Amino acid sequence: MVPVQISVIIPALNEADSIAQVLAAIPKEHLLEVIVVDGGSSDGTAAIAESCGTIVIPEERRGYGRACATGLAAARGGIVVFMDADGADDPQYIPVLIAPILEREADMVLGSRLAGYVEDGAMIWHQRTGNQLSAWLIHRLYGLPLTDLSPFRAVLRDRLLALHMQEMTYGWPTEMIAKAARRSWRIQEIPVNYRTRLGGKSKISGTGKGSVLATYFILCTILRYARD
Repeated sequence: MVPVQISVIIPALNEADSIAQVLAAIPKEHLLEVIVVDGGSSDGTAAIAESCGTIVIPEERRGYGRACATGLAAARGGIVVFMDADGADDPQYIPVLIAPILEREADMVLGSRLAGYVEDGAMIWHQRTGNQLSAWLIHRLYGLPLTDLSPFRAVLRDRLLALHMQEMTYGWPTEMIAKAARRSWRIQEIPVNYRTRLGGKSKISGTGKGSVLATYFILCTILRYARD
């Protein structure tokens, strides 16, 4: 049997302060490729990633989900791992996330920040509250007990492609969970540590507009697929 290899997909926009450190920390075991999807960075993020020997794909169309979809379309690994470029997600948890999939015990594994340790200042109160509310709704409407809708996750690539993802905004991770739950996927949560981002403010939780938009798209996505 050919060993399962992984593709790590990292959406990035102006993360020059963190991208090199994130890439250097990714474990090499089972690793086939690392794909950085650059959303038009103006600070040299793409050049830094390329200098680290990483595949860099430009994606000028905005949207977190769009970047994830672009990375997924290029990925060749049997397992895809999604993580952020800001250093808040710890790449050392990748082997832990993929282990249940390698052991054929799960189709998707979510790295739960709220079930793990959140470093002081890493998660703003409204980000924590929004995640708890969204996880509660997922439990009530889909029967899937979750603690966090963290985008740091590992999933079987072929199964994810079969979901035909449509949400190209902040709702991408939520759509993945909702559709997977509807199809009775084996979904597990693994506690992970969540760190303070390296440099600057979050483009989502760090701004009022980003927080409102993220909450809107996430809640709309949960309710849309629950209704369907």
